[in-house]
Amino acid sequence: MLPPITAATQRILFVCMGNICRSPTAEAVARAKAQVAGLALEFDSAGTIGYHQGEQPDIRAQAAGERRGVDFSGIRARKVTQADFVEFDLILAADEQNLADLQARCPAEQQHKLALIMAFANNDVTAVPDPYYGGGDGFEQVLDLLEQAIDGLLSEIQAAR
Repeated sequence: MLPPITAATQRILFVCMGNICRSPTAEAVARAKAQVAGLALEFDSAGTIGYHQGEQPDIRAQAAGERRGVDFSGIRARKVTQADFVEFDLILAADEQNLADLQARCPAEQQHKLALIMAFANNDVTAVPDPYYGGGDGFEQVLDLLEQAIDGLLSEIQAAR
């Protein structure tokens, strides 16, 4: 189910577990695609755990993204905070476990903002698989999935405006 998107949708947070592979890639891809589309939106990413706090995205994620012209500048890992549930209009999780972790921490009045990022893709895939322990092709698959989802997300935002 998609969260409500309105003309006022402005700030979007992408969330995975450690905030070094999937969610920073989503942030970087969304920034690039929004700029091309002429949409002035704010994107950030965070993890459900703080293990990698302050680190740059995984070097394999950066390399895969940069081959496609995606810029990861300024992205650093951080953990989701309680303030994020208020400050962001949408909070999009990489998989069901990340979504469940967010739902457990999110105040009831902000739950409507939570969804899976893949809910915006036009396919049957529900989760962005974690490429951390796999090979380089996993990062390419993550990019393919996130590009589809973010195209759908930005289309929804444009339609609402």
